Amino acid sequence: MKLFLHQLRAEQLIFWRSREAAVFVFFFPIMLLLLLGAVYNGTYRGHPEIDYLVAGLIGYGVANTALGGLAILLVVRREMAILKRIRATPLSPAHYLGAAIVSMLLVFALQAVAVVVVGRLVYGAAWPPRPFSALVACAIGAAAFAGMGVGLAGLIRSQEGASAVVNVIVLPLAFLSGGFGPTSRYPQALQDVAEVLPLKHFIDAITGILLDSEPVSDQAGALLVVAVWGIAGLLVAVRYFSWEPREA
Repeated sequence: MKLFLHQLRAEQLIFWRSREAAVFVFFFPIMLLLLLGAVYNGTYRGHPEIDYLVAGLIGYGVANTALGGLAILLVVRREMAILKRIRATPLSPAHYLGAAIVSMLLVFALQAVAVVVVGRLVYGAAWPPRPFSALVACAIGAAAFAGMGVGLAGLIRSQEGASAVVNVIVLPLAFLSGGFGPTSRYPQALQDVAEVLPLKHFIDAITGILLDSEPVSDQAGALLVVAVWGIAGLLVAVRYFSWEPREA
């Protein structure tokens, strides 16, 4: 446990000292909130549109951070042979990987809080009526998307292509799933595609909790779909994740 906590502290220091990573992973959803919040100033299904935007950007944040940020981090460190060298240290692979994952989940937790606070202070978005339910849903979603992030890292073959692959996945995923606002005006074909995506179910769960004051138990079905995707990501990681550089 001491080694794990030491590595977790190191991961946090590395993240916050990297300005590029902090902007891409932590601040980008907040910047989107500030920009899009000026547009979403009406109502939708009896709720202010800004509340839907806050819920959607929490969803985008979990995909951008736990899936995208973690995948890029692991690919870069793999190709720089950092993961390979870790195998020769007293720090076990499980502790190292666990610290990297928990560090990203902490970043997402801070990001989600920041989105809610900025939405409230700048645009008057509502406070979460059920904070505990929101916390549980975010924890399940973050863990599941982290599993998908590790799996995606196993599939990405080069350091140079990591950011491109992540953006090609995360941005359309967020657009289709409602990460940037309601999707009811989308063509039916796009809505049908979104129904099989994990982020759509996560955003639906967060929207139900934040806007309709539903307990997390009412969103068990949606969160189960998200969890299944996370397990699938871990299975992919078991098969394809490597500690050795692939570009020799």
